[in-house]
Amino acid sequence: MVERLGPPLDEPIFDELAIIGVGLIGSSVARAARKRNAVRRIVLADRSQETLARAADLTLGDETTNELKVAVRNADCVLLCAPVGANEEIGGAIAPALKAGAIVSDVGSVKGAVLSALQAALPAHARLVPAHPVAGTEQSGPDAGFAALFINRWCILTPPERADPKAVERVRAFWEALGSHVQTMSAEHHDLVLAITSHVPHLIAYNIVGTAADLEEVTRSEVIKFSAGGFRDFTRIAASDPTMWRDVFLYNKDAVLEMLGRFNEDLTALQRMIRRGDGDGLFDLFTRTRAIRMGIVAEGQETSAPDFGRRGLQADEPAS
Repeated sequence: MVERLGPPLDEPIFDELAIIGVGLIGSSVARAARKRNAVRRIVLADRSQETLARAADLTLGDETTNELKVAVRNADCVLLCAPVGANEEIGGAIAPALKAGAIVSDVGSVKGAVLSALQAALPAHARLVPAHPVAGTEQSGPDAGFAALFINRWCILTPPERADPKAVERVRAFWEALGSHVQTMSAEHHDLVLAITSHVPHLIAYNIVGTAADLEEVTRSEVIKFSAGGFRDFTRIAASDPTMWRDVFLYNKDAVLEMLGRFNEDLTALQRMIRRGDGDGLFDLFTRTRAIRMGIVAEGQETSAPDFGRRGLQADEPAS
């Protein structure tokens, strides 16, 4: 059974929310916030006029603009939903227009670099509370979003030292209203954890799909025609937005390289088991990894349904 958002809140958490970047996450936030009455008014900003026009067609917000200062001038909360590499520029652009006490947050998969960039760019009267909703699909654009995207997903907050506790609590309440479980940790710890749970898996997927495409012994049509389930799962991940993931690897390179080093050591050990015919070692490894998958399903962070249940989830939540 597909989980649904709760009933509308009696009182909105924010009077006005400015969402900068109307892709999968930004459009999903707009849909979910509207359904839950989490905000009174939504302003959408994007550099693409085509994207803004589509967002207007979908009635995702009350106003659309490609002028960042206009987008944030009355906002109680500004949510940056652009690739992490753009946050420093966006922060500098919106800084002069932010009203006193405005909360600035984001949805990026990297937190250390974003925190440093925004702390340097934003005025002292802004309240910075970085966030990362650990949710998504390989799709992008305003049509890709759906209101149920964040239900039962984790959202990680990484507020800086001496962050305004009231601002942190409002951001927490906002993500909980959208259906998320919320946890707070340091930006450094977040980046290390996500390097192994998200970033390195994406890197491996990109590499495997690229290797298959480059094989001279197998034609590209055969790779597509005879794709087994495992390869198809990799292609889904490898279809993720290239700009977003380019920035993730560049801005979280230290943690990613550390985890890649550990992965390479484990891969070498696996090669040794295969070369030596160590069936017991392989069985023990696969048993442990299977338990991880079962644990993820048991925690409600995934489902064993076909297509991971995503198709049914999205079908239950129409685009507009």
